[in-house]
Amino acid sequence: MSIRHIYSALVFFGFFTPCIYTQNECEVPLPPELTSVTILPETTTAFLTWTPSPSPGIAAYIIYIHETRLGNPGFFAIDTIWNPSARTYSDTRIQFKSFQYRIAAFRAPKCASELSNILSTIFTESGIDTCKKKINIKWNRYTPPTPQIVTKYTILMSINGSSYTETGSVAPDTDSFVLDGFTINTDYCFKIVANLNGGSSSSSYKTCLNTKMQNSPDWINADYATVKAKDAISLSFTIDPLSETDTFALERKTGYSGSFQQIAQISGTNIKSVTYTDNNAKTDILNFYRLSAVICKNHYVTSNIASNIVLDSKVSEDEIILKWNNYHEWIGSVSSYRLFTDPGKGFIETAAISPPDTAFIINIPDIMFSLVNGQVCFYISATETGNIHGITGESVSDTSCISLEETVTVPNIFSPDGDGLNDLFRPVITFTPSGYQLLITDRQRKTVFETRDHNEPWDGSSGGTSVSRGVYLWFLKLTTPSGRKISRTGTVTVIKNR
Repeated sequence: MSIRHIYSALVFFGFFTPCIYTQNECEVPLPPELTSVTILPETTTAFLTWTPSPSPGIAAYIIYIHETRLGNPGFFAIDTIWNPSARTYSDTRIQFKSFQYRIAAFRAPKCASELSNILSTIFTESGIDTCKKKINIKWNRYTPPTPQIVTKYTILMSINGSSYTETGSVAPDTDSFVLDGFTINTDYCFKIVANLNGGSSSSSYKTCLNTKMQNSPDWINADYATVKAKDAISLSFTIDPLSETDTFALERKTGYSGSFQQIAQISGTNIKSVTYTDNNAKTDILNFYRLSAVICKNHYVTSNIASNIVLDSKVSEDEIILKWNNYHEWIGSVSSYRLFTDPGKGFIETAAISPPDTAFIINIPDIMFSLVNGQVCFYISATETGNIHGITGESVSDTSCISLEETVTVPNIFSPDGDGLNDLFRPVITFTPSGYQLLITDRQRKTVFETRDHNEPWDGSSGGTSVSRGVYLWFLKLTTPSGRKISRTGTVTVIKNR
């Protein structure tokens, strides 16, 4: 029937409710019996068959389907077959679900029978369980069980477009089937056939899938573990770009003797990198991290280990001793360690240290004049080189600070002879004074050097001429950052080695 005729039928019969008229108006015909509904092979067409109404004078048959219109579910007319000898009908709609059908007989001018029995198409769905290597198939049962009953359901299977063959059968009260085992990267299609007691059958439309397995990563690179703030370690991982894995487990081990424990699970689609901040880490102790791809609840591929750098500093006499652990463990290697120092005005890079070294010594006199408030802080930065994936990691340690007392030490000997060793004289102070005066005289109290700049040393000369060997007097006045005034006197001996 043409689309125009279908719409005409919908308008004419869509909301028509069969009723019984008087004998003079209409003798309501008996309904036909819907005998089968099946999907034609290799199509989405539902094919209906029925036995005719036993009543005379039938002019047409009206096809009904169950659907919802304007929010109201029910059976609505979809077509009228103006052929009293018609026994079949084809509905070409796409089979996206199971459809229920009924039929009514029609006698002119407007006498329609009650609706027939209900029969539904079988709709089949399939899904793959890659972890258990199973294919799960489900369908709705062929209902109701009249005029024929289902004796069993047969499962037909096609592989890579081959002909359908039986792969199993189940009891009539069953609506699922599990195919154990399958070939990877293969196209599977399935149909369900309801076998009926009269020897006929009803077939579903096909359901198809491809058994493509999730592509696991070949590698995961731990880019870095770096201290972000107190008790916060920032982590980064790069994942093989060909990976299709969507779940990863992040684990942490605290200290060398601990064991790895999962601290986070990261899930998503198309994950190519993972960044995470561990806000429960203690940055003054060593923490180890690794990331694993999770497939079927198992850790399949695990990254190299990333660890934070812990820096320790202490004062020993007039030296600051810095020690730290080697960064552990890039796929590449540490290209260098860099020392950053903050004397009170912000961090600046002060030294590059070769990779094998994990200690550094600073002479307090070398930094004392740059201190602002008697405290100096440090951190170490490590940089990766030689990573086979072209990734350059960088890790920053925790910050370690040393408070230096407001002390003044004055040498009692120096040798201004130009040999580059101990050629200058000045007091050693562990702070930047707010006031400063240094006066040096000979034993006859004649001034040979005077300065109010704590950065200016005496080079052993007076008026541009080197002084003689011997003992000289010094007078020092200064004010510490805390406001304490210090006045000291003493002697220094000038010696010359050449």
